[in-house]
Amino acid sequence: MKSKLLRNFVLFVLLTYVIAPTTLLAEDGYRLWLRYETVKNSMLAQDYKQIVKQVEISKSLDNYDVIKNEISSALTGMLSGQFSLSDTITTKGTLLIGTFDCSKYISQSIDPDIIAECGSEGYLILSTGKSDSKQIIIAANTSRGLLYGTFHFLRLMQTGQSLENLSILQNPRLQKRLLNHWDNLNGSVERGYAGKSIWKWDNLPQNIDPRIKDYARANASIGINGVVLNNVNSQAEILRQDYLAKAVVIADILRPYGIQIYFSVKFTSPKQIGGLDTADPLDPQVIQWWQDKAAEIYKIIPDFGGFLVKAYSEGQPGPQQYGRSHADGANMLAQALAPYNGIVMWRSFVYDLSIDSDRTKCAYLEFVPLDGKFDSNVLIQTKNGPIDFQPREPFSPLFGSMPKTPLMMELQITQEYSGQAQHLVYLAPQWKEVLDSDTYANGPGTKVSSIIDGSAESHSISGIAGVSGIGSDRNWCGHHFSQANWYAFGRLTWAPDLKSDDIAREWIKMTWSDDPKVVDTLSEIMACSWPACIDYMTPLGLHHLMHEGHHYGPQPDYVHPVRHDWSSTYYHKAGKDGIGFNRSSTGTNAVNQYHPPLNTIWDSPEACPNEYLLWFHHLPWSYRMKSGDTLWHQLQTRYNSGVDEVRDMQKMWLSLSGKIDHERFEHVKKRLQLQLENAEIWRDTCLKYFGQFADKSVTN
Repeated sequence: MKSKLLRNFVLFVLLTYVIAPTTLLAEDGYRLWLRYETVKNSMLAQDYKQIVKQVEISKSLDNYDVIKNEISSALTGMLSGQFSLSDTITTKGTLLIGTFDCSKYISQSIDPDIIAECGSEGYLILSTGKSDSKQIIIAANTSRGLLYGTFHFLRLMQTGQSLENLSILQNPRLQKRLLNHWDNLNGSVERGYAGKSIWKWDNLPQNIDPRIKDYARANASIGINGVVLNNVNSQAEILRQDYLAKAVVIADILRPYGIQIYFSVKFTSPKQIGGLDTADPLDPQVIQWWQDKAAEIYKIIPDFGGFLVKAYSEGQPGPQQYGRSHADGANMLAQALAPYNGIVMWRSFVYDLSIDSDRTKCAYLEFVPLDGKFDSNVLIQTKNGPIDFQPREPFSPLFGSMPKTPLMMELQITQEYSGQAQHLVYLAPQWKEVLDSDTYANGPGTKVSSIIDGSAESHSISGIAGVSGIGSDRNWCGHHFSQANWYAFGRLTWAPDLKSDDIAREWIKMTWSDDPKVVDTLSEIMACSWPACIDYMTPLGLHHLMHEGHHYGPQPDYVHPVRHDWSSTYYHKAGKDGIGFNRSSTGTNAVNQYHPPLNTIWDSPEACPNEYLLWFHHLPWSYRMKSGDTLWHQLQTRYNSGVDEVRDMQKMWLSLSGKIDHERFEHVKKRLQLQLENAEIWRDTCLKYFGQFADKSVTN
């Protein structure tokens, strides 16, 4: 009897794994927002089945298999496979997917002017016909645009939207939409909190992890079209033949999903792996070396995107050591890539304090004089703020100050300074604050988003990059809610005007549930998570109070033994006379790197928004805030509010018990408890430290 029971149990386990592996692994986070769960609304499901009962995809597409497999997987999951699929487009199909030039029927059904509007990556989703002859056409000029249109259509179904009367024409606002992987060749990930690199360099090119294909699907679904494979703190070895052979494999997997690969390159590569005794960008041998290397790369990766360079920053070498400028270095590389339509993304993350004692001013002082001196295929990649991915910063003053040079914004998806993979912090509101900021560069209404998309300054090239938080963890990002930042980044790169709450609700429905209580509760948690993070970490414009090295947790008392600007005390300047960094006209005058009227508004403590008060001003503890509170009391209130906000997030999450699958519910529950404990540590540590300087008359 025991042997029979054992045999039956083993058979049951085997059958379960063979027949329904998705069920067992469904809620570990691996499927991200592409879960394709069964449509529960019976009336909506019936409408969907009627509309997609006969799917026809043009066989001539170079990514036909990708689109076919995605459609098949999605409709099988959402509609239990009740549809037929054909590789020939006819007048009888109910869902037609094809480019304008591969289907005479589609091209004749669409106005030529609309076809032109779709461009190279855009798409059209159109409902046609009536009653029994209803059709939906997904059309584009290119197979890549068609893939994006297919994912948009599936997103409509995933989020329970009507497929009636569709007339959607979309183009991406930004051309280059990249993830920057800070992955090292040894498999580690700098500032990565979700395991090791998914590339698994040591296994390539022979052994390919199927995870890379799933990664490509996820990126394509949100419009990301480029990936920098390696760390900006680069190793020259990425350009060796053995690593180029490995990169070919990755490029081949990503290509059908419309994704190009890029390399971070070390400026001194000609010396380190090329046998030269210099890396001077004006040296003929160096120029030739880079030109030969570019030719070698493009021979095996014809659609290679280009180079990302971190030069003359934090120990990374640059052209300055040869007496050359950033423009000299960038242009030399750009000229090597230009014959192949490659680009150079030259980072502006520089802060040489010999230029100015205020770190926030350095990039502006180095780069603005070079405006107009960069080649046309160079983008200056600039972080959203002038310091380093802090919970909140004013936008970088470079945006709007280099009208002759395309600027490419760099955002951080991995949460280096916002609790890493331990804290739930939805970053889309932070990014929206920057994108929607008015630079006043060309008068009112010159938003940062219009600077980086090229429209404000008539640039023909544009881009945005996000520092990836992706790793080998089963749920990709370490924290289930960190996936939302990856998703939101992709959606905003395509359409910067999208609202962060709309993106959150979209993501929730696809990732968690379409239950109204779940959607409302999670959207509320996500909406308050970033303000909470600011309050319990760096309220009122404080910044860079994080622990030295790993940047997790508070260390307001830290003083670096060598570099003053790597000290927490450099940024908050707390003392008996008050707190804050005086960047006003009476201090470092960093405020005047911004256009009027911002410089005037931020220059006055009374006019400056509370969000940036201590960023631009050093004020006494007894300073009266707009609310009537003293500055010290307001700081205490903010730190306490941050803790209370996390406690509220925790309560809201617990209210969803039974509505969220057990595995993910417990994961987030534990992380929120840890986040609450961390928030309390932040509050207690900072208030204790700052409290020793505050006047006793104020503290009492």
